[in-house]
Amino acid sequence: MRWLKLIGLCVHAYALIGREVVKRFFWIAVVLLILIPTGSVRAETQSEIDVLTGKSLMSQCGYKYAGKDQVSTFTVVLKDSGGNEKKSVYLRLWKDYDGEGQVLEKMMLFSTFPPDSKGGAFMRTTYIPESEKVAEQWIYLPVLRKIRRVTIRDPGDRFLNSDLTYQDVSYRGIDEDEHFYIGKEVIAGVSLHKVESTPRTVKGEIYSKRLFWIEKDVGDDGWDNCLVKKIAYYDVKGVLLKEQLLNWQRVKGAWMWDRVVVTDVQERHESVFMMSDVRVDTGLSKRQFSKRAMKSGFNLKSR
Repeated sequence: MRWLKLIGLCVHAYALIGREVVKRFFWIAVVLLILIPTGSVRAETQSEIDVLTGKSLMSQCGYKYAGKDQVSTFTVVLKDSGGNEKKSVYLRLWKDYDGEGQVLEKMMLFSTFPPDSKGGAFMRTTYIPESEKVAEQWIYLPVLRKIRRVTIRDPGDRFLNSDLTYQDVSYRGIDEDEHFYIGKEVIAGVSLHKVESTPRTVKGEIYSKRLFWIEKDVGDDGWDNCLVKKIAYYDVKGVLLKEQLLNWQRVKGAWMWDRVVVTDVQERHESVFMMSDVRVDTGLSKRQFSKRAMKSGFNLKSR
């Protein structure tokens, strides 16, 4: 019944403010999960870390410290097969709750471009895996002057014909896949470690496997600087479906991506995500991550 209510909201919003404005805000439900590396894969024991295996690489490099909070500019560019582009820009706030009240993290996005979507906001609350709670998502459309909850549909669905699915951006425990270290491959002059991850349970999966290319320096700080640079997704028939390229940046010891490009090689769609003007550990308060703040916007004095 909840998804029926969401459809009703979409229809109502389309009638009032137009289909394109609603699409821009609902796109956030997909992209916000890749904005920051979450704790989907954690380190094992020290002895397992020291051995270079597929699991150790995914454990150490799939999660990067992102600071206590972040403020940044988030830009999304969607490109169709004909070369047409749609650009959206958001003010992005993020805060690590470190499991307090079973909350893992919260994300807030305020639309700043295009002009017809300005004033809208999106908030997401993610819970620790042990809670078994589904992430909560909320959207605020100024024309409606109401805040509505956005429910997540089938994780295997393409979201509004985008280059990502809900499964791509959802929490995934390291033990849900088997990780095989394949070896090294040189890409653009850089030697990268290659890991193949295949699901332990086939039922409900939309990919037969994923390949990860990981950059890891040698030396004592090699694990600290290891980063996932590329991901390839293969469909259930074993055919390459899409590729994801990631560039990273580091601010005050915290890692966050700088630019992510997701390309559907079969349908020739492309999505580009950019994060700029990043500030880390700014002292954001919990008051900023609330439904009330979604309407009032970001106030530096209220942090």
